[in-house]
Amino acid sequence: MADAEPSQADSEAGLDRLVSVAVLVGIVAAVIAGAAVWLLLSNPVTVASAIDEGEISPLVRQLANVLYEAIVSLLNYL
Repeated sequence: MADAEPSQADSEAGLDRLVSVAVLVGIVAAVIAGAAVWLLLSNPVTVASAIDEGEISPLVRQLANVLYEAIVSLLNYL
């Protein structure tokens, strides 16, 4: 009887998927971190008031606006 070992190709395909997902998560995290730093530098009052009040909805709204403006600028450039 043959052992039920996964073939080398199956294990490499699984590793490739894992690396792809990890890279995608890393890129998304880097974009969000960059937008958060940009928001902190460009609109510190919103960040400070959101931290002071404990309400993050204005911060999230501004962060979404920064990401939207960056995407629009990138698309206009292309």
